[in-house]
Amino acid sequence: MPSILERLSSWYAQKCNGDWEHSYGVRINTLDNPGWGVKIDLVETSLLDVPFSAIEIDLDHEVHWLRCWKEGSTFHVACGPGRLEDGLEIFLLWAESHGSGAG
Repeated sequence: MPSILERLSSWYAQKCNGDWEHSYGVRINTLDNPGWGVKIDLVETSLLDVPFSAIEIDLDHEVHWLRCWKEGSTFHVACGPGRLEDGLEIFLLWAESHGSGAG
């Protein structure tokens, strides 16, 4: 089974068409909570109009918190330092279950 990073890389590569990647993409940054923030652009993808119910886990926990949501044309992950893979997995499972898989 491909790793989460391999699956995300494949999802991204499938979206690249010589134009999309110039304006859209995947951004991963650190937060001062501490934690991670992820923004995945859904413009010009089959996921743009697919609903996603927000997921919130342990929001009161200092480091084990996780929140995933879709706002407009962007999928967001915000999470504690050890939950980045969990957040990316949630995105990938949602994407793959709606025909926007990693190949």
